[in-house]
Amino acid sequence: MGATLLIMAAGMGSRYGGNKQVDGLGPNGEILMEYSIYDAIRAGFDQVVFVIKPGMQEQVAAICGDRVAKKVKVDYAFQDFSSVPSFYHIPEERVKPFGTVHAVLVAKDKIHQPFAVINADDYYGVSAFSTIYPKLQTIKPEGEALIVGYELRNTVSKNGTVTRGICQEVDGHLSEVIETFKIAALPNGEIRDLDAGEPGTLLDPVAPVSMNFWGFTPWMFTKLEEYFENFLRSLAPDAIKAECLLPSAVDSLMRSGELRVPMLKTDSVWFGVTYKEDKPMVQEDLRRLHASGVYPATLHE
Repeated sequence: MGATLLIMAAGMGSRYGGNKQVDGLGPNGEILMEYSIYDAIRAGFDQVVFVIKPGMQEQVAAICGDRVAKKVKVDYAFQDFSSVPSFYHIPEERVKPFGTVHAVLVAKDKIHQPFAVINADDYYGVSAFSTIYPKLQTIKPEGEALIVGYELRNTVSKNGTVTRGICQEVDGHLSEVIETFKIAALPNGEIRDLDAGEPGTLLDPVAPVSMNFWGFTPWMFTKLEEYFENFLRSLAPDAIKAECLLPSAVDSLMRSGELRVPMLKTDSVWFGVTYKEDKPMVQEDLRRLHASGVYPATLHE
């Protein structure tokens, strides 16, 4: 049995100020998802599905898709409003995509085996992929999913607030995901949730958080379809920026008893580009990884 890597790359990158998914950050212009693809292939993954905006395929194919296709099967799925259920009337003011649940659903027809889901603009680390791949080979076909958790302190930005799904764990399994929308790393070293205003709620710096690194089986598509339809039916007409998020969907399925989610451990360090000010630090981190031999001199071979 193989496994598929689904890469969510259709986000607008509004806080970053552009299409960060295709911004070259590595020493030879590598984009972040090239590192995830490299790590996934050497872990054993045999298919990559890019979830992108319409009009991006030619660009993504030229940057990395055509090269990846020489090693594994490559497919493209498009996240736009055409795949939203017909009963829902999309407000004219709506520009923002409908979130990560919808991003996974648009790839439904491309995936027929266990699969991992990641963000295009995050670096997840080598051992994260080597940890999840063997678990995808033994995952139950129904009623089970996987999550790779990261310490909160390793996922915040010094340049602004971030949204994270904070995880609760019981007996090695995820028990709850608390979507937390305005997490700030303060100069004094504290990490606080500022969503309700300052001084904010103090958070545990080593609390495990979801970085949207999930493991699913095709059974999950049906459950996500149901969740997404319920989300749309409950959406207020003026909620033009609301998103349907994977951590919330998983949490709902766990609460209903339909899903169990083993929590996987990894010693990988996460980093990403939420803001443009994050870019120099990410570039330096990638340079060090190449210099230390974690990656070859270039991924463009």
